[in-house]
Amino acid sequence: MSTLFVLQGLTMDAHLGKSSFEIPAASLSIFDTLSVIFWVPIYDRVIVPFARKFTGHKNGLTQLQRMGTGLFISIFSMLSAGILELVRLRYVKRHNYYELEQIPMSIFWQVPQYFIIGCAEVFMFIGQLEFFYEQAPDAMRSLCSALQLTTVALGSYLSTLLVTIVTRISTRNGKLGWIPDNLNYGHLHYFYWLLAVLSVLNLGVFLVVAKWYTYKKPIGTLR
Repeated sequence: MSTLFVLQGLTMDAHLGKSSFEIPAASLSIFDTLSVIFWVPIYDRVIVPFARKFTGHKNGLTQLQRMGTGLFISIFSMLSAGILELVRLRYVKRHNYYELEQIPMSIFWQVPQYFIIGCAEVFMFIGQLEFFYEQAPDAMRSLCSALQLTTVALGSYLSTLLVTIVTRISTRNGKLGWIPDNLNYGHLHYFYWLLAVLSVLNLGVFLVVAKWYTYKKPIGTLR
């Protein structure tokens, strides 16, 4: 996902205003970090007290509810990226910018998708860390907290596999495919739609499994 965000950004105008300074496409991930910094206090000071009134839970939301909320929010990041790519390709077609390396469309239009991802991470990753720590056997808390990080690694491998499969299928019969070297001829938005659909399916599976889960009685917590 982050790699495709960067590839998308490389096709857009990276100049800061009318200056000659160009912003590296990869540096826009700073908005992901800024989003996390923004949403953490909002979550603690606003969302938790508000949710506590309805749920009666001391943390506002349980770990699984928090993780599910994060998965739900992440769907909108894919939709945002897909809509931006669709608009970008229409702009390319309208002005015949197919061979232009960077079209005159500001890279800052990518900020919303990074910002939404940051919001999703506040719910998902922190809730996931708390879940692995509090629900693990007492003697295995450190190990299970470390295993939580393996989900990120596994996600990277699965992402690579998905891109490989999509590229192989979409380039059949001599077609350029969804993600060609020149994205102006591609259909990167199709891939974002695919990710959105997979995210919905993933959320559905998560909700089914979460419904069956029974929390253990906590002895010590992070909070």
